[in-house]
Amino acid sequence: MNSGDYKKYVWQQSGWPHWTFDSARLSTQLSQVNVERGRLLGSMQALGFTLSEQASLKTLTSEIVKSSEIEGEKLNPEAVRSSIARRLGVSVSNPVKSDKNTDGVVEMVLDATQKYQEPLTEARLFGWHAALFPTGYSGMHKINVATYRADVDGPMQVVSGGIGHEKVHYEAPPADVLSEQMGEFLAWLNSAPDCDPVLKSGLAHLWFVTLHPFEDGNGRTGRAVCDLTLSRADDSSQRFYSLSAQMMKERDDYYKALEHAQKSDLDATKWLEWYLGCLLRAVLSANEEIKGTLYLASLSQRAKGGSLNPRQMQMMNMLMHGFEGKLTTGKWAALAKCSTDTALRDIEALVELGAFKVMGTSRRDSYYVPTWNDWKVK
Repeated sequence: MNSGDYKKYVWQQSGWPHWTFDSARLSTQLSQVNVERGRLLGSMQALGFTLSEQASLKTLTSEIVKSSEIEGEKLNPEAVRSSIARRLGVSVSNPVKSDKNTDGVVEMVLDATQKYQEPLTEARLFGWHAALFPTGYSGMHKINVATYRADVDGPMQVVSGGIGHEKVHYEAPPADVLSEQMGEFLAWLNSAPDCDPVLKSGLAHLWFVTLHPFEDGNGRTGRAVCDLTLSRADDSSQRFYSLSAQMMKERDDYYKALEHAQKSDLDATKWLEWYLGCLLRAVLSANEEIKGTLYLASLSQRAKGGSLNPRQMQMMNMLMHGFEGKLTTGKWAALAKCSTDTALRDIEALVELGAFKVMGTSRRDSYYVPTWNDWKVK
């Protein structure tokens, strides 16, 4: 396929890569996103350093785990969390050793979020790619790392289906134009925003994955570009909402929206509508999540010494997100890796604070029921 053929893909359009969009059509959605982002960031700033630091750690963990999961790669969340914490100097209970593949993904995302004010250069982008593939292999296949794809085996295509039943969803621009086109993309990315920075983030992701510059890792790298541009929009290195986690929930729609935009003209309005909707849902989810953080903050303020201990904080975070069954001192001790005496002291202190009710007819068969679902934001 060449540029003289039927113009099936957006990069074959005569105006490429000058995207357009309907600002008026996007204005209501954009306003909602910005209002909810502002509400979330304001709430997090009111929490104080320690709790906002822990909330950011949790969000970054989710962002990295879910971005990899979109591509079918499973990472150990505790290993990711421990790797982030080591690099940020955040204290966590029971740290887990991480491998170089996990560390590499963490390094890429932290570089994007912690150094968001720095330009994204070709060298920096190649560094991200090298971090993603520290062995030079993707699975069992050796790939060219820290360089643009060469297309030695033919055009770069996004394909689904088994052998003999393949469906080509997208074909990327040829390798011989990548260096020039990536240069244009990076120059635009690093320039002063010519539109709302949230819209620029959506366009940046679409443009990057449309170029598909690497042999592998384009999706994860493209979402790291989102992390960088959203950090610029928030003017903060701390992350309190995870776009990748929401994209994972909506993975089929995510891929459909990308494919539609890549097979359309240069009007990115429909893609940006989907992107803003996904981002809004991510922020609203985080705003719900913060209610739990505010609850923990209220407990800490009333706790002896003005804070829950790290073990209590870790356990409360765990229990508030999916723990099932009856909580006993034995279960607490096993999960927190502490003695039953320590577990009992931890729980009794939380009972005094009103976080649990004691149930059961005797000390031997007692268990604890949480009360936080009855808690209201004051």
